[in-house]
Amino acid sequence: MKMTFRWYGKDDPVSLKNISQIPLMDGIVSACYDVPVGKEWKEESINEIKAQSSAHNLSFEVVESVPVHEDIKLGKKARDEYIQVYRNNIKKLASAGVKVICYNFMPVFDWLRSNLSYENSDGSTSLIYREDEILNMDPKKGDLSLPGWDSSYTKDGLISLLDEYKNIDDEKLFENITYFIRGIMDVCEQYSVRMAIHPDDPPWSVFNLPRIIRDEKNLERFLRIHDSEANGLTLCTGSLGSDGKNNVVDMIRKFGKNKKIGFIHARNVKVIGEHQFNETAHPSKYGSLDMYEIVKAMYDVGFDGYVRPDHGRMIWGETGRPGYGLYDRALGAVYLGGLWEAVCKNG
Repeated sequence: MKMTFRWYGKDDPVSLKNISQIPLMDGIVSACYDVPVGKEWKEESINEIKAQSSAHNLSFEVVESVPVHEDIKLGKKARDEYIQVYRNNIKKLASAGVKVICYNFMPVFDWLRSNLSYENSDGSTSLIYREDEILNMDPKKGDLSLPGWDSSYTKDGLISLLDEYKNIDDEKLFENITYFIRGIMDVCEQYSVRMAIHPDDPPWSVFNLPRIIRDEKNLERFLRIHDSEANGLTLCTGSLGSDGKNNVVDMIRKFGKNKKIGFIHARNVKVIGEHQFNETAHPSKYGSLDMYEIVKAMYDVGFDGYVRPDHGRMIWGETGRPGYGLYDRALGAVYLGGLWEAVCKNG
């Protein structure tokens, strides 16, 4: 297992120096965040990230993310052009030593929460999801105050995009992801790059948009598109675990045994009702997931890929990007490393 930490580049308040001081840390997970979706990344930018991380004795072998253009998800005529750009980016990243690319196929937005700074009883803040609060918002009125939406789209642009998805159901979206996967797998295999799709977060439909990477059945179907280690999963315990019907430990054992997991996001989540959850500290006692059993399953299937502590709380007065502060994620990394050492010694 290789422990990694997400880094958002030079503007990230969490520095590479900070990250390098976390015990057991092997590398960073990053990307060229200033490049618009559908454009080619510059080799100089990729190599700069690699050089910066290497200067702090950290590897740069996982990218999160290379976003998939909406025209690909919608199956529009321009998708072939965007797929070619994606292929070129895969080649450039492989040349810089990147082994895994994390990405998602969620329409319009990535992960979604109703509150980014929910105050817990101990004074820490964390991300939470309440379905009723989400559904009280009307995306067509431009009253969204959610991550990614208001900053990524104009009001008119968002309305137009949502209209385009009216004719895209789960089956059509699956057809479009099949086209995308078949369009990139040859270059992935040629350059030994593993694509690792991130589950939908949360793993259910929001605003009637389609969701196709949300449970064991969906994951199985997705992997059958192209049976290769190049076509794999980012197993996000918090995303999948926010739906109480998903057994995350069983998924790790099933898909890990078949070498289909290239990357693991390890975090806890407390499910407090249907489509309601709080993100918590990493240890098992604080959430609904048994983190020991999760790490034990990773060990039992011989997982030797990349893992990172995912969203953390804001603690000790820290401010910054919600979910991506230094302190709680560092605690999570060391906690996960301790569990790993324990299961390794006990077999």
